[in-house]
Amino acid sequence: MTDGPLLWPAEPEFVNSAERRVWTALRDQLGPNDLLIANQAFVTRQRDYELDLAVVLHGYGVIVVEVKGGSVWVEDGRWRQGARHESHRIDPVGQASEVKHILRSWVEESHAWAGRRRVRWAHAVAFPHTQVDPKFALPDCSRSMVVDRDDLDEIATRLRNLLATQDTKYRVSDGDDAFAIHGALVGRFTPTPLASADIEESVANRDDVVERLSSEQATILDATRLLNRVEVRGGAGSGKTWLAVEQARRLADQGLHVALLSYTRGLGEWMRRRVSTFDPAERPAYVGTFHEIGSVWGHEVDAENNDPDFWEHALPAQLLEVAKSQPLERLFDAIVIDEAQDFADEWWPVVLESLKYEDDGLYVFSDEGQRIFQRYGNLPGGLVPLVLDRNLRNTRQISEAFEPMVPNRMVPSEHDGVEVRFVPTTLEDAISVADDEVERLLDEGWQPSDVALLTTQSRHTEHKNRQAEGHQSYWDSFWDDDQVFYGTVLGFKGLERPAVVLAVNDSNDLGRAKERLYVGLSRARDLLVVCADPAMIEKFGGPEVMARLCGRPS
Repeated sequence: MTDGPLLWPAEPEFVNSAERRVWTALRDQLGPNDLLIANQAFVTRQRDYELDLAVVLHGYGVIVVEVKGGSVWVEDGRWRQGARHESHRIDPVGQASEVKHILRSWVEESHAWAGRRRVRWAHAVAFPHTQVDPKFALPDCSRSMVVDRDDLDEIATRLRNLLATQDTKYRVSDGDDAFAIHGALVGRFTPTPLASADIEESVANRDDVVERLSSEQATILDATRLLNRVEVRGGAGSGKTWLAVEQARRLADQGLHVALLSYTRGLGEWMRRRVSTFDPAERPAYVGTFHEIGSVWGHEVDAENNDPDFWEHALPAQLLEVAKSQPLERLFDAIVIDEAQDFADEWWPVVLESLKYEDDGLYVFSDEGQRIFQRYGNLPGGLVPLVLDRNLRNTRQISEAFEPMVPNRMVPSEHDGVEVRFVPTTLEDAISVADDEVERLLDEGWQPSDVALLTTQSRHTEHKNRQAEGHQSYWDSFWDDDQVFYGTVLGFKGLERPAVVLAVNDSNDLGRAKERLYVGLSRARDLLVVCADPAMIEKFGGPEVMARLCGRPS
């Protein structure tokens, strides 16, 4: 028997980093006769329920834990989550209690539990990003029922104490109870198609990549503490975006005035949503696109302006003058930039002018292979280069498919998956064939929010229709659970989906076609479907990429 607890499932996926953090603490502290349950869904006639975590503690009982990330507090007797200026009501204690009764009923009605007497059951809440006063108390929630960020190192002990102090007639649990509860969960699962089951486990929040960071990348983050001008280079899938956001979080947590920048709207919106889950003290002062940085100084921009010259030249010139006019206290102590290879030469003076002092922190994350826009720019001098050389995001099959196109050779992913699907078609029919492949994925059990259809050049009709409603509305659809996302490789840089259908519809004379293909092939995490004329793949990616897409030895 292993030293750690029995796990259900063995390798859970999480919707946010808060659940991962609490689960990891429990996994490391529980014993071999304990059972740790994560992210279990229950369906009743009344409604659906989602259990965050539950623990069967040998010699104590069963406890259900509701996890809430970010900042959590009580106001007028009601729980709230978010920030003071933008928060929403939650009911973590009520949720924990409800799910406790659902799990208990499920277990006790199972054949695996037949003949066994009831054990002790309790519920608790965990706020891994919040500090709770030791004297805290509510009528339905004592301090002993709360695990805050300072309690994680002893969370297993706190849960045992909560069960041990119950005034109840029910017995404590033993090792056989853990196996019986595990059997109840396993035995009553309805068979599902393989693809659907894979998707259920793969649609974890893309923020939760800490588990996959290699020791080398963790060392790189630590090394930046001693450096204030850094360029982190890495190919697609190497974790650059996560590292950029984490760098900004660490700098903000030191009390610095930090800006976190990107070029594309989609990546900027993703970073804003990611940062909103941090504690207020860890959030950068500005998160978004380079072109909107003036908003922190009252310089608003018409986001719907479609004049390329405005974005490439006129606006950067305006921003430079605005930055020069700012008092020192309104400038930044550090600036972090993701996808820095997208920045033009005329933009860098704005970045440098936005820093308080010449030697303030500048941390850029780049991949020359993803220089897909028709502009050129050189990074500022004096940056210390650090290199990422391992794919963390894609499956082995996907990472090997585009590996020949990566500027700096990388170690392919160790995560095994399904084979890449290559669907031969013509340039003219690439989008319509891609539509058929999307329907195929939905029929196989993939959820709409798991799928993106990307084009390498001209936009899909659905893409055009959504953009007609405005850029914000269009990017909101990226987080819509009921919609497949439609976009171009240009706009999807820095983002990912569990399943991507790529329609290669570049014209023969399109500049940067190789770079667009490289970015497009790397956006899928679990399943990649490529709809293309084989001759186009040969031309832009080379025979080795073509061979790998078709599953032939290269």
